[in-house]
Amino acid sequence: MHDVIPTLPDSDRSLLAASLACFAIAGVATTATDGVELTIGATALAIGGVYGVARYAQSVTRRTLAHTALGLWLSFIGIAGTHAVGLETIGAVAPGPAAVAVVALTAITWATLLAAAGATLFLGCREYGSPAPADEQVLDGDASDYSTR
Repeated sequence: MHDVIPTLPDSDRSLLAASLACFAIAGVATTATDGVELTIGATALAIGGVYGVARYAQSVTRRTLAHTALGLWLSFIGIAGTHAVGLETIGAVAPGPAAVAVVALTAITWATLLAAAGATLFLGCREYGSPAPADEQVLDGDASDYSTR
């Protein structure tokens, strides 16, 4: 039976989902109260999230990682627009308790921001460390072999 959504054999989207969850919980934990214990726990969760993004970045192609990073940045920009209006204002308009909407928007904001930054960072490291294609190594059309001179 074929998959409905084709994926790479080594791709593991659950790592990205777990990273987003870690980042969301860490973001809410640091904004909720001013406790040292919560900050230490949130830092540990954020480190786990970065590890998950790193493992995800290793398991996908550069193109997929670039699309993922772009999608996360666009998501972050979209959700950041809610902060311009005000989280409490959106919470008052949304059905249900306003506090739940504020916490959810805060969690989504932190998750998308940290995941987008991590994906972009790992994409940059991959691009920096990769050798340039052979056709880009030739300067000014000079394809001569210097070893024969």
